[in-house]
Amino acid sequence: MKKNAQELFRLARTALEGAGAHPRMAEAAAKHLVRAEEQGLATHGLSRVPFYCSMLRNGRADGAAHPAMLAERGGACLIDNRDGLPYVSVEWALGEAIQRARRNGIGFAGIRNSAHVGVLGIHLLPVAEAGLVGFAFTNSPAAIPPWGGRKALFGTNPVAAIFPRKERDPIVVDLALTTVVRGRIMMSMRKGEAIPEGWALDRNGKPTTDPKEAIEHGSLFPIGGAKGAMLALMFELICASLTGAAIGAEADSFFSEQGNRPRIGQSFIVIDPSALAGTEKFSERVETLVSAMLADPEVRLPGARRFACEKAARSRGIEIPDELLAQIEKLCLTRS
Repeated sequence: MKKNAQELFRLARTALEGAGAHPRMAEAAAKHLVRAEEQGLATHGLSRVPFYCSMLRNGRADGAAHPAMLAERGGACLIDNRDGLPYVSVEWALGEAIQRARRNGIGFAGIRNSAHVGVLGIHLLPVAEAGLVGFAFTNSPAAIPPWGGRKALFGTNPVAAIFPRKERDPIVVDLALTTVVRGRIMMSMRKGEAIPEGWALDRNGKPTTDPKEAIEHGSLFPIGGAKGAMLALMFELICASLTGAAIGAEADSFFSEQGNRPRIGQSFIVIDPSALAGTEKFSERVETLVSAMLADPEVRLPGARRFACEKAARSRGIEIPDELLAQIEKLCLTRS
């Protein structure tokens, strides 16, 4: 069924408030999830509403939590998310990183006691709107084994980067460090479909095509083999050691009905080009590289598909599966 963004936002916000999220938390999360739908990222869109409602009702997320500043010095700060859905914390962290980058040339903001954070590339959009360069990192419950190991230890550990362009959509690089995002495997599990070999490992560290085995007992293949596993280690350290957050192996799966509060971490770095080569030289170098890339008609800039989907969704509406829509509407009628 096709719905407009405003209606879907109201439904998502109402469902999250009904599950116990305070109004600001519910609004920030709902806004992000609808934006993900607009950008064609259904695995990280409104399908997360029932998931977040479950986390709130099961006590895995604190709907009454308000973030607090834990530490700050010069260009760096650390925010305690206090176990809530982290969307308010991320907005605050990026606002701080932007301000500190404007003052110091570079800004770093970390978050701890956090949880599932959605689409990193969407969080970075205000950075590009400010004419700055941004990087975002998050760890997550264990999904990738160290190279040569059988037991999952590192998270899927997504990373994103954004580079502004004059009067054009920014370049957005946004990816997880697994061959496929866990959401794709979950969709296959719900549909009763097998997954391709090369996506996941079973509990014994052997390749599997069973999505249920992969999600509940197994682990995921890192991109690029050993190189991907090393990147997962790097990002785990950036998100956990600098912030004091939990490592992936200490956090129960996001998707378990019962489990601990994840208490993972996020890190954001913002850089002001004017502090280095200068804004004009930065823009010239970006456009020179973009022109060289687009000289090949088969090349598409990272993020271009998302922005095209967003423009189409805002004029035509967003297609939502009837079953999911009914589930969210039912959640709107239930209050914790």
